[in-house]
Amino acid sequence: MELYLIRHGIAAERGIYANDAERPLTDKGRQKTQKIAQRLYDIGLRLDLILTSPLIRASQTAEILHNVGLTQQVEVSSHLAPEGKIQDWLDWLSQWRNGSSEKYLALVGHQPNLGYWAELLVWGQITGQMIVKKAGVIGINLPNTETPIGNSTLFLLTSPKYLLNKV
Repeated sequence: MELYLIRHGIAAERGIYANDAERPLTDKGRQKTQKIAQRLYDIGLRLDLILTSPLIRASQTAEILHNVGLTQQVEVSSHLAPEGKIQDWLDWLSQWRNGSSEKYLALVGHQPNLGYWAELLVWGQITGQMIVKKAGVIGINLPNTETPIGNSTLFLLTSPKYLLNKV
């Protein structure tokens, strides 16, 4: 199963909104995320499901991915909020995999969680060294074993500028 971890696009600065969960994407964030979404579509990525954090900036990012045609299905998951726990998401994943033949899943969320989760899935431990840039993407192959922790394979780690060929 292919899992894509996608960080939300560029959002309004911290402190501008009384509630951090309400910080939206900026105009620049929307434009850049739109370009990233289109690039992912152009290279053939199609997703069975996108799970998104309930925070506005993440759900706006997921909406852009959906509108480009990467998926027909987007669901909000509290597991992807900044205080979310990977074990809760793994429990959800186990149930989803049992009742589904789906093979392509994306999670739209936040740093540092996405980096931590990627490290845990691939290496079995968190080192804090994997950074996901805004609108960046990590691709991980999850095994068909009971637990993907430490048993998964990293196949993609890219920042937006590389996806957009602006090296």
